[in-house]
Amino acid sequence: MAGGETGLPGSQSLESERNIMNITVIGAGNMGSGFVKQLAKAGHQVRVTARDLTKAQALAAVQAGVTAVPAGQALGDSQVVIVATGYADAVSALKALGPLEGRIVVDITNPLTADYMGLTLGFDTSAAEVIAKAVPSAHVVKAFNTVLAQVLADGPSFADGQTVPVFYAGDDERAKQTVRALAESIGFKPVDAGGLKNARYLEPLAGLNIYFAYGAGQGTQIAPTWIHRV
Repeated sequence: MAGGETGLPGSQSLESERNIMNITVIGAGNMGSGFVKQLAKAGHQVRVTARDLTKAQALAAVQAGVTAVPAGQALGDSQVVIVATGYADAVSALKALGPLEGRIVVDITNPLTADYMGLTLGFDTSAAEVIAKAVPSAHVVKAFNTVLAQVLADGPSFADGQTVPVFYAGDDERAKQTVRALAESIGFKPVDAGGLKNARYLEPLAGLNIYFAYGAGQGTQIAPTWIHRV
């Protein structure tokens, strides 16, 4: 983060050694477990909570630096909150943590239809924008929504030296730089996708990626990217 401290509870300068952060992960499903694994591997201090606390406890039991806690105790001194729930549960899960003033909320959700082959929102809003309106005291950044759970779990390195990109979008520059540093710390290639309204493009991109993976049979070790002539 340009300028040093985040100003958030328990924050540390991004110039400090290894950029260690205090992070809360909401959700112990495929995405939540992938984040817990990668964040713990990178040395971050992680709190994980879930609707089924036993799942969170199972994750914490096999990862150093991870603590499983009930929702009401999950925020603590975390700088960053990663919403690894379904979109329909995101707002209620965030509000269960308590006051989010000044915290960075990483929205990884996609507003998928029941068959996962379409979106329930689009054109004039996005899941990220809806969540941001529901928790106005937090800084919401859209990120990781185009990364499949299997890719997150296995890591960002693909064949021929390729690195999986993480597109991130938000309206607060300091929050975006924190999310950029987080993505880099676990090996992904961060790509600035502009303001939060551009989540309206990132969420359909994730839908297309899901179609390629499941509908078109390309499998789950894929990721969208852009190529450059020079």
